[in-house]
Amino acid sequence: MIAKWLTRRRVVFTAAALALAAILCLVPTVGRAQSPIVIKMATLVPVNSSWFGVLKEVQAQWDKLSGGRVKITLYGGGTRGDDPEVVNAMRLGELQGAVLVSVGLAAIEKSVYALSIPMAFDSYDEVYAVIDKMRPQLEAEIDKQGFVVLNWADGGWIRFLTKQAVATPDDLKKLKLFQWAGDPKSLEIWKAAGFDPRPGQYSDLMVGLQNNMFQACSMSPQIAVIGRYYEKAQFMTDMDWALLVGATVIKKDVWAKVPADIKPALMKAMTDAGAKLRADMRASAAKDIAAMQKAGLKLVPVTPAQKAQWKKLIEAAYPKIRGDFVPADAFDAAIKYRDEYRKTVGKK
Repeated sequence: MIAKWLTRRRVVFTAAALALAAILCLVPTVGRAQSPIVIKMATLVPVNSSWFGVLKEVQAQWDKLSGGRVKITLYGGGTRGDDPEVVNAMRLGELQGAVLVSVGLAAIEKSVYALSIPMAFDSYDEVYAVIDKMRPQLEAEIDKQGFVVLNWADGGWIRFLTKQAVATPDDLKKLKLFQWAGDPKSLEIWKAAGFDPRPGQYSDLMVGLQNNMFQACSMSPQIAVIGRYYEKAQFMTDMDWALLVGATVIKKDVWAKVPADIKPALMKAMTDAGAKLRADMRASAAKDIAAMQKAGLKLVPVTPAQKAQWKKLIEAAYPKIRGDFVPADAFDAAIKYRDEYRKTVGKK
């Protein structure tokens, strides 16, 4: 009797122990919050810029809106390399997000270059009218490459910043022009037009201007003033070349892990940030140019006749830009939507 009773006790004890062990195994999953999704996000945007300030605001918003479930770690000022390097790091899983300008976005989908065709657009409104039309297709193509666009923005209108006064194409042809490394088609187009493009990394630009490796570059006034590039290249051509279009992107597989209940709020925070950045860029250009002029920058005027020279030169290069640099269908779509917009505002 005693032996049978002990056997039954051992069976009951063993079953209870197994049940308790099973419950304890569930405790970490049920009782403890999941680890947050950490998004390492890189950008060339200087950390002392208003653009980076907006990114910091979004960083805080995402943390609050997600209840700490999604956290952004920002790497500013090009500390993770140029845009093409950042895109490669995302593909390798080293980064999960980025704020990219045209050259970085084009490393994902070259059709983005259609938004920055030189001298094809006359205003912010024109460019964003085209962006609105092209967004669905562009974002679908970017999605196919494994990335999701969170917002669209820009870094202002690109102008030539030079070490000698440049008012005409012939003036610029005499100078060594910085161009992004890793884009041979762009170099070919510049060379075919008679210029002297020199490939380099963005991190090389300041030193290159100082030691005369580069004598000219193109950037927006906002970037020129923040990076103090005007101290090495003290002339700015008073002519808008193209809009420096940008966007915030995230890896598609990472975005898929974000809980569905908070995605709309996070996306709205990013969309609002993009709108704020666009407004800041529009408002700051004149002030930034004035600040640089006060510090010694010389603004080089461009007469209507001289601007016509630039237009003639770049339009002669459009057949090569279309196809070699910008995919033909995207180029045609951008011009079509631009012309449609101009008709709506009564502009030829």
